[in-house]
Amino acid sequence: MGMLDGAQPAYKALAAQLRSQIANGEFRDGVRLPTEAELARTHGISRQTVRRAFLELVADGVVYRVPGRGTFATETGGRYLRQLGSIEDLMNLSADTDMEVLEAPSRRVDLEAAGRLRLETDVVYRVVFRRFHDGVPFVVTAVSWPEGIARLVSDAPELKQGALSSYTMIGLLEPHLKHPIVECAQSITATAASEFLAGQLGCAVGQPVLRVDRTYLDSSGTAVELAVSHFLPEAYTYRVTLRREAR
Repeated sequence: MGMLDGAQPAYKALAAQLRSQIANGEFRDGVRLPTEAELARTHGISRQTVRRAFLELVADGVVYRVPGRGTFATETGGRYLRQLGSIEDLMNLSADTDMEVLEAPSRRVDLEAAGRLRLETDVVYRVVFRRFHDGVPFVVTAVSWPEGIARLVSDAPELKQGALSSYTMIGLLEPHLKHPIVECAQSITATAASEFLAGQLGCAVGQPVLRVDRTYLDSSGTAVELAVSHFLPEAYTYRVTLRREAR
């Protein structure tokens, strides 16, 4: 196991690392996760911290515990599982998936995207990519940026036609922003795979796919990115945790 991320609480960092390992298939076929004592010793943290990480994973349905036997990963039928509960979770897609750029950033007139980005102009920049897990494509995403935002990253080598990397778009973008991304407005629908999507995802034309639209806003309330993704259900499990604020 690698070092824990010191930028977040130790239990959160451990939970994120275990999620990534589970998504990568390291605990398939009934393989037990390390015990509390083993993880505490490996990472130099307390068993209470490890227990808190396990409790979060159990609450999210990522693992289950069997008294006297240990902790095990929840089966997902071989599909890629992503637990989402924060902007950080979306940015951490880069931890266990790969991105291939299908269309490099280009300037275009797009009334719908410009409207959803709350722009005064009809011009946006668009980049299209697909993402893989274990070599299997599971999503195609079209990202639209305001022109001023696009200038910050459009020349990045990771966004060249055909480029392969482990980045996420918001992960590439945020270091260049004046204000951090703090909010993501999301909508989820079902649609039929177009000829383009079918070719990129390896499915039949017209097959049902999951469409997820996300608009990212920075701390000033400005929309900085619109991402429209189409997921292949056979290769992807989508899970969201809703938490209630403590009173």
